[in-house]
Amino acid sequence: MPKRVLQGTVVSDISDKTVTVDVERRFTHPLLKKTVRRTKKYQAHDPNNEFKVGDVIFIQETRPISKNKCWLAIGREAPTE
Repeated sequence: MPKRVLQGTVVSDISDKTVTVDVERRFTHPLLKKTVRRTKKYQAHDPNNEFKVGDVIFIQETRPISKNKCWLAIGREAPTE
């Protein structure tokens, strides 16, 4: 089964080896037929502390690393598989 990959913006890098990524999704409202934006924050593992606030990165689903972390920050370019 392929792992999910999401694109988002780093909004916090205060924690050691962890970044908070804001992922936005857009969809059409079923009744109003208007495009709606929803955002969700994910905690991602950043082992080298290489990403800073404002970076647009990709995160990939992985095994649970801690209570809130089950995503891995994989870089600024989309993975090719």
